[in-house]
Amino acid sequence: MAAGAGEVGERLGAVGQLRAGIRAYRMIAAMWIRSTMAYRASFAMAAFGNFAATGLDFVGILLMFSHVDALGGYTLPEVAFLYGTAGAAFGLADLVMGSMDRLGRRVRDGTLDTLLVRPVPVLAQIAADRFALRRLGRVTQGLLVLGYALVVLDIAWTPLKVLLVPVMILSGAVIFASVFVAGAAFQFWAQDASEVQNSFTYGGTTMLQYPPTVFAKDLVRGVTFVLPLAFVNWIPALYVLDLPYPLDLPSWFAFLPPVVAGVCCVPAGAAWRVGLRSYRSTGS
Repeated sequence: MAAGAGEVGERLGAVGQLRAGIRAYRMIAAMWIRSTMAYRASFAMAAFGNFAATGLDFVGILLMFSHVDALGGYTLPEVAFLYGTAGAAFGLADLVMGSMDRLGRRVRDGTLDTLLVRPVPVLAQIAADRFALRRLGRVTQGLLVLGYALVVLDIAWTPLKVLLVPVMILSGAVIFASVFVAGAAFQFWAQDASEVQNSFTYGGTTMLQYPPTVFAKDLVRGVTFVLPLAFVNWIPALYVLDLPYPLDLPSWFAFLPPVVAGVCCVPAGAAWRVGLRSYRSTGS
């Protein structure tokens, strides 16, 4: 009975920590949002700049399709669907967790120590630090491209396909957020690995904006079974578009993004806890 009570206590403690973290995140993010909105013109220009900068990626795709009719067997609207879903999913993750790449700098200059003495989960403090509302520009741009694709494409809609579109975006955001956390955990040891982290986050979303047929099968296998970025949009999107996946997977794989997102949170959380416990303050 005592053991059972201990397990319940641990679960309640974990739930309490989660609630405390969410509450702290909201408070810190709200503080940065108020600071940002004090200079509305500056915010508007920064958000538009973020929107325009990310939009250049799609301009490159448009220029490519001005010379070809298809890319890897995919038409422009089909590529736009991949681009929009990947961009929106990554944009949400970047908005919520994009500050995680600053952890290496905090480890090097010792400012992480100040976060450790506060009665608030460190992960929430780092994730919400300098919350950049301007990153909504990337989300907006991705959703606009997705909207264009949905209008132009002739999709045989079913209730499952309709549901799958928002599910893949939200699940993809969680998958990318897990990569942000795992990459930040690695910086406890590397201390200067933000570019390595960016290669999996920013690089991953760039890869997912293009059809899987243009990549080598070994790479497709890697992002399907090792680092499952393919579940962000490739696998569910190709089900929506009625297109074959290069690895000839069962059709029910398209409905696994929420499961994969949940699974990704487990090793990311474990890596974070191990990294945080291994931290011995600056100069040690």
